[in-house]
Amino acid sequence: MMLTALGLMSGTSLDGVDVALIETDGKQIKAFGPSGYRPYSNAERSLLRRALTEAVHLPRRDARPGALAEAERAVTLAHAEAVAAFTAQNRMKPEEIDIVGFHGQTVLHRPERRLTVQIGDAAALAKAIHIPVMHDFRAADVEAGGQGAPFVPVYHRALAQSLEREGPIVVVNIGGVANITYIDGNDTLIACDTGPGNALLDDFMYRTMNQAFDTEGKFAALGKADEAWVARALELPFFRLPPPKSLDRNDFAALKLGDVQPADGAATLTAFTAAAIARIIPLLPRRPRSWIICGGGARNLTMLRMLREQVGSATVQAAETLGWASDAIEAQAFGFLAARALKGLPLSYPATTGVPMPMTGGVIARP
Repeated sequence: MMLTALGLMSGTSLDGVDVALIETDGKQIKAFGPSGYRPYSNAERSLLRRALTEAVHLPRRDARPGALAEAERAVTLAHAEAVAAFTAQNRMKPEEIDIVGFHGQTVLHRPERRLTVQIGDAAALAKAIHIPVMHDFRAADVEAGGQGAPFVPVYHRALAQSLEREGPIVVVNIGGVANITYIDGNDTLIACDTGPGNALLDDFMYRTMNQAFDTEGKFAALGKADEAWVARALELPFFRLPPPKSLDRNDFAALKLGDVQPADGAATLTAFTAAAIARIIPLLPRRPRSWIICGGGARNLTMLRMLREQVGSATVQAAETLGWASDAIEAQAFGFLAARALKGLPLSYPATTGVPMPMTGGVIARP
């Protein structure tokens, strides 16, 4: 049975709430619906940055000390506003939507401690929007010993099935953290985080230029990357680990550039993201023939150029060129995952998160 699912995603880049409608049975995609976006205000983003700092010392996943309680309220309200604006704009009634997939805002991801924390009150959201809400997608995976991330590979596979091209295909999502899905036919699905996505670069732009991000990579294009710095950063043990593996947004925050010109710093951090993505190639079963880039990094032309230089003869293209809605893919994915969770289908697999067996997940909150 096909379901009308609305996916909501607020990523580690802290830019805002993506909304996307999808018609699916949790296995195939029948149709894509409209998408929307509700940006976080500067005040909301500052609050979330405080929450990220305070979350480092969280003892358990339900604790909300300090700024975290306030941040959870803000995240819930922002998502409720995003849904209200979306349904009004598209003249939809709540009863036309079967399920909402609510990821929440990740503030801490420490699978080695069997701890992953996404803030957002699903019960309050369900009451506000009058639609059942599927949430808490990652917890079961982490409790079973999995990495709890990345969680979008099953959706990437569904998208890739519509492409008539020879594999292996790699779908790269460049959000705050970058992750890949390696697809080779219907049987081979491998996934992992590869390293920093936009987080280091965004934080650097915020500190040095008071800008949220480097628009289209124009600033990095003016600078010169410090290749020696990138090479040293790539010596960190994480880059030698085989998939599956995952990261917290701030796992590389301790890396310091030193005294550099802002454009050179932006170029160096952009080069680091591209090189870290390419570093996964020797750890995959076969060298990928094509790379499809989605997420915010797909709009960074300097990052795409640097990635092309790293992967040799393989094609590198932004997801938009295939007709995929790059900005909406993760929101679509959580609509898709909500439908899968409703039907008890697996959300994660041993080769995507390291979980012992294919795992379903998610908890439903009803209005």
